[in-house]
Amino acid sequence: MDNKKFTVTDDLLASKSQRLLNLLIDLLIIYIIAISIVATINIIADTTNSYGASNWVTSLSVVESFFFGLVTLFFYYLITEMYFSRTFGKYFMKTMVVKHDGSRPNMKSVMIRTLSRLIPFEPFSFLTANRGWHDTLSVTYVVKKHEFLEKKKMFSEE
Repeated sequence: MDNKKFTVTDDLLASKSQRLLNLLIDLLIIYIIAISIVATINIIADTTNSYGASNWVTSLSVVESFFFGLVTLFFYYLITEMYFSRTFGKYFMKTMVVKHDGSRPNMKSVMIRTLSRLIPFEPFSFLTANRGWHDTLSVTYVVKKHEFLEKKKMFSEE
């Protein structure tokens, strides 16, 4: 009996252009979420005549706004990749995150992956390699979903 194990191969990896579009779509979604949070706070303030939180949000400095964006980014990636193995960008680009053996990433991998995104200049790590720091540090891969599922199904049928 053969004990071959499935492994993600280079032909399954998402291209750099797919990865870039994933990022751009995700940044747009994160921006929309952040604006929605601020709008919701302002609407609640108007309906309750309690403007403490609203005044605080509208008076954030550039640095505070940046950190608010980072917190939004952190929870967006953490929640979507933990529960779905994909973000909205990955959904639209038909890609997904997997471990080297084709399994879903566990909480530790997703946490490392998400925290790695906060490293300054991390997006530039793709300029010299096919996988960015958030992939290599978390030992995860972004694959083309349909090709991955087809190859994994064929592997399991052998």
